[in-house]
Amino acid sequence: MSHLSERPERPVVGLPMPHESAALHVTGTALYTDDLVHRTKDVLHACPVQVMKAHGRITALRTEPALAVPGVVRVLTGADVPGVNDAGMKQDEPLFPDEVMFHGHAVAWVLGETLEAARLGAAAVEVELDELPALVTLQDAMAAGSYHGAKPLMETGDIDAGFADSAHVFTGEFRFAGQEHFYLETHAALAQVDENGQLFIQSSTQHPSETQEIVSHVLGVPAHEVTVQCLRMGGGFGGKEMQPHGFAAVAALGAKLTGRPVRFRLNRTQDMTMSGKRHGFHASWKIGFDADGRIQALDATLTADGGWSLDLSEPVLARALCHIDNTYWIPNARVAGRIARTNTVSNTAFRGFGGPQGMLVIEDILGRCAPKLGLDPTELRERNFYQPGQGQTTPYGQPVTQPERITTVWQQVKDSAGLADRKREIAAFNAAHPHTKRALALTGIKFGISFNLTAFNQGGALVLIYKDGSVLINHGGTEMGQGLHTKMMQVAATTLGIPLHKVRLAPTRTDKVPNTSATAASSGSDLNGGAIKNACEQLRERLVQVAATRLGGNASDVRIVEGVARVLGSDEELAWDDLVRTAYFQRVQLSAAGFYRTEGLHWDAKTFRGSPFKYFAYGAAATEVEVDGFTGAYRIRRVDIVHDVGDSLSPMIDIGQVEGGFVQGAGWLTLEDLRWDTGDGPHRGRLLTQAASTYKLPSFSEVPEEFNVTLLENATEEGAVYGSKAVGEPPLMLAFSVREALRQAAAAFGPSGVSVELASPATPEAVYWAIQAARRGGASGSSGDGDSRTGIGSADGEDRAGAEALSGA
Repeated sequence: MSHLSERPERPVVGLPMPHESAALHVTGTALYTDDLVHRTKDVLHACPVQVMKAHGRITALRTEPALAVPGVVRVLTGADVPGVNDAGMKQDEPLFPDEVMFHGHAVAWVLGETLEAARLGAAAVEVELDELPALVTLQDAMAAGSYHGAKPLMETGDIDAGFADSAHVFTGEFRFAGQEHFYLETHAALAQVDENGQLFIQSSTQHPSETQEIVSHVLGVPAHEVTVQCLRMGGGFGGKEMQPHGFAAVAALGAKLTGRPVRFRLNRTQDMTMSGKRHGFHASWKIGFDADGRIQALDATLTADGGWSLDLSEPVLARALCHIDNTYWIPNARVAGRIARTNTVSNTAFRGFGGPQGMLVIEDILGRCAPKLGLDPTELRERNFYQPGQGQTTPYGQPVTQPERITTVWQQVKDSAGLADRKREIAAFNAAHPHTKRALALTGIKFGISFNLTAFNQGGALVLIYKDGSVLINHGGTEMGQGLHTKMMQVAATTLGIPLHKVRLAPTRTDKVPNTSATAASSGSDLNGGAIKNACEQLRERLVQVAATRLGGNASDVRIVEGVARVLGSDEELAWDDLVRTAYFQRVQLSAAGFYRTEGLHWDAKTFRGSPFKYFAYGAAATEVEVDGFTGAYRIRRVDIVHDVGDSLSPMIDIGQVEGGFVQGAGWLTLEDLRWDTGDGPHRGRLLTQAASTYKLPSFSEVPEEFNVTLLENATEEGAVYGSKAVGEPPLMLAFSVREALRQAAAAFGPSGVSVELASPATPEAVYWAIQAARRGGASGSSGDGDSRTGIGSADGEDRAGAEALSGA
């Protein structure tokens, strides 16, 4: 076993621990960014001047009326920016734009003594606009040829030969929607300036180092004059990876110009209308199968809705392409990617970061094709799994490690959930109930762990041991409720060999650990855990030398376990506190900076080839649903999950992540229906779902009635910290089983073998239209290549139009 993966005697990792801030969360004493306002004197409040048009050039911006409003102190405009007027990493996101690019775009910011004064001041600012045509939907942009950014192409094998060898060829299209992050805490920042003009910014950000970088660019100052701290976030899900930077820059600019602290916090409507979402996608595809239902070739084009600027759309698209294979071997493939430019908010990272979109495409294809092939969907999926010992690689050329785990988790779910017996029970139920149908679907996942950009796969830490034996750890990861800090404390305690109560964790800040990567790509524990382990090992190495001298043995024979140092074969002991005190008096350094870089990664974005991922996380989920044939309403009766997290660092945390990720994924696929005004009236481009009253989120009523989650056992991951695997993003995609179960339930209302197209999100309305189509025999179409082989085209007429209208497609 590798040094990084090996666990010492009596480790603290692997023990089920509650979240380190759980008591603070439930008692309301946990501090978030905006809570600090009440502890800060003379704070000014920032409010955006939003333009409620989707597209247009600003011809006049009059701030004088705002300055006449009582309590307004200053109006920030582009003329106030001393550095670069841009909040993005691609230099395509002006902080103070002269062209409005989406409905609700902020063009100026008002600072007031109170939030109400700032709001009234923002309403008083006069903006004149030369309106321009707006592309609101992904379809609008595609029709207009409106694209930006990279256009990757992933190829493997011989696509033409693959189709020539196929006994069945199908074609189709698929449009599916984005998703609002709806973190409980909206975007927030608090900026202060000291007597030397240096800035200290509290920000709800997943990427403090990049927030620091953008603020320094906007203000035209070096990075060492800007310190960014993140106490914790009330949720992030990727929405706070790139988007907080500009907001923090506004607060910092205001503080710099006024000399007073500036507080920035969006209300829910502002947050939903100004910040990016998960990318919606359009996919067109052609797939070939042999006579046994094994995939021979795939030709697809994925188009992501990037919104008005690039943000993270390029890496999101790249990850979508890298995950279109999911758990299936595709020997011949050609997959192209494009980013559409629309006049909507700039879409951004969201849990899974393009992986869910790519995987959804192949799962939708298999769900639609299985009836046409005369196969049970479960059987079709099984026949196409990556197989051990075959030397199979992904379409981008990375060997698939541990492919046996695909079938291991799959079979464990089948066994533990009693799938065979339950399918017979469901068949009997459906035969007896003409207006209510049940279905049970099983889907799996293979998700690559690491940032696609190799340079981001590094982490840092600073660990301090004080004279009394207490330990303080700093690392570059941010806490958004996912339990990263809990795991990092367990890693530190395990490496040092001390009880958990000896360890405290400091808030994440850029003057303690510099140049950090975002807490994203499910890599928080891998990168920061590796760095903390490295720092603690340096300290432990120094301390065992001290212990060896005191105990009269060799340093290599010293073990520190549960806060006591011993030499192998000896009964003498030295308590941790005494060991630390002794080291101090011997002038042994009791602090260490740790560093970790993920080895073995390489990626060529131009050729779209390489091994961008350290390893793959696997999982499988079986979901049973019941659907009402009159309304399309449904309920999730039972979910069974087996998920691979390696050797868990913190099982209670990981199970919570699996449960939460699954429910969030089910929300994206079945409930959360983003809608914009697509008419030609004065409100074109306006987000219609601006609050929880109009945007349906998963709640208690959507949680499965029976929810069984099991972590895969004996699953050590070589080369990862203490043998663990990432958990943050992969479970979200287990929710594909919900959508596939709904598809099968809708099909059960029609004749045997019907192929059902299902909109995404599969709202009750969308399920109703799918039921109606199934009753009439399902979707029909031609293969597009004119031969006798079966084809799946787009459904036409009233059903498709209704489904699109109801799903917000």
